[in-house]
This record gives sequence, structure tokens and C-alpha cells, in this order.
Amino acid sequence: MPFSANTFSIFRQVLHNSILAAYPKGKRMRGEKMKKEYMLALLALWFMAAGTVVIADAGGKTKAGKMVIHRYEADVTGDGKKDAIILEGIPFAAGSPYMKKIWARIAASEGKKYKLPYEPGYEPEIRFIDLNHDGVKDMLGSSNSGGSGGINQYRLDTLKGGILKYLPMPPVLKLSGKFENALSARLNIENTNETFLIDLRKRKKDYIRLGIYQKDGMLNEPFELMIDPVAVYKPVKIKGKKGCGLEGYQQISGAYHADKLGDVKATWYFEDGKWILVRAKWQPANA
Repeated sequence: MPFSANTFSIFRQVLHNSILAAYPKGKRMRGEKMKKEYMLALLALWFMAAGTVVIADAGGKTKAGKMVIHRYEADVTGDGKKDAIILEGIPFAAGSPYMKKIWARIAASEGKKYKLPYEPGYEPEIRFIDLNHDGVKDMLGSSNSGGSGGINQYRLDTLKGGILKYLPMPPVLKLSGKFENALSARLNIENTNETFLIDLRKRKKDYIRLGIYQKDGMLNEPFELMIDPVAVYKPVKIKGKKGCGLEGYQQISGAYHADKLGDVKATWYFEDGKWILVRAKWQPANA
């Protein structure tokens, strides 16, 4: 919990007195040395108050140390008792929201300990859902890679019976798409053998300006659609199925990434040790 302004002021005064007391009378630091030591200690106190450990190296520079991101309690072994899961990370720099290293430490109720590494990124978290339908909650860890795409990175694990096992995420859909004449585009979902025609007439002026189309709506040259990897997975209930599956979203763009045409939403269900595609649906932007 962050310090209040009053509490921080008290700690600052205590810190100041402690620095002075650490040196015998007549040999206390003066000038720049005193200022340097004082500011380093004060900076350390500030970041500890914010939940970040700051370490000073021999040259007086500061760097971010590991910090606790989340604390969880969940039964992930299936013994009916809650296990302690701590998600930790090391920021790219002191105060940075980007974690250059992320991992989870698990202390199981029977005493065993485990460690799971995750991909670096922003806003890391773990969700506890039984996705392989064995009666025990699995651990779905994620972090955001950042950038305009906002792609999340995932890792799925099970610890049933105290045996740590990695579970794969759903496979990537086989998608392809291209611009066509008459200001239209064609999107193919090979997994379901479906084809969707996309009306691009509202983007006519922009596409002519960019040189993709001529004024009569004819293509200047072949041009493919931009197909993102899965940006996010959401646990969802699936009708007629036990428990939850995962719903993944892939953005389809035209001339550039911000030129969003829509999303392909794929719903997956884990069964017999593999992910089964339940359905794939094209969702036009602003539909």
C-alpha cells in the first residue's frame, strides 16, 4: 500500500536524521556528497512506497529490482486446499510499467514449490480456469506486448496432483485475404472453408490517394490484407459442452494497421488432449 503524504514526510525526516547520525560529529558529509547520499536514500524510499525495490550500484546509479505484481490463492493441485501463487517481475526501469522479466512462484499446500516463467510485457496477470476439464483449475498467464497491435502473450499450465504440465494454446487459424477490383476484398477462412466479401467503397478516397485503386475502382497491383495474430483470448461458456473454452480475436486490416476492416472470432474447446474449433465468425468493423 502506498504511503500517505504525512507518513512519507515523517519517514523523510527519520531518514535525514539517520544519515546524519551515521557519521561521527565533526566528520559528517558535506556539500555534494551529502546531497548525493541523501537523494539516493530518498529515491529508494519513494520507490519502495510505490511497490518497487530500487537498488543502488557502486557508481551511485539506480536500477529497478524485482517486485510483487499480484498475489493469488487458488487450489491448482486438486487437493481441496488453496495454494499460494505470487506473480513477480522486474521493470525495464524504475517506475516503468513494462516488465522485462516475469515469473510466478507457487507454494503448494503440501510444501512443494514451483516457478513458471512468462513472456515480458505490460499488465501481467494469471487467470485460474479449468480449461482441460479435469476438475482442477489451470493457470492461464498473460502479458501485453505493447505497441499498436496490443497483442497478448499467453502460457497455459496445469499442476494437478503436484505434476506441472504445460498445455498448448489453440492453434492459429488459417486465414488469407486480398484486395479485389470494384473496391472489395476477399477473406478466406481455410479451417471452415468459408469466404467473405468485404465492401471497401467507404474507403475509396483514401485508397485512391494511397495508390491502391484507380478512380474507376480497378486495382493498380495485387495487394494483400493485413492479418494479425490472436490479440486476446477470453474464457467462454460453450453450449452443450462441459466447462469453458477459449475465444480468440484476430484483427483484419486493409492498407495499414489502423485501417481496421473487422475481426475473426474463433471459439475453441479442449477435448481429448487437443483444441477443437467450435466455430469461426467474421465480424465487420462498425457492424
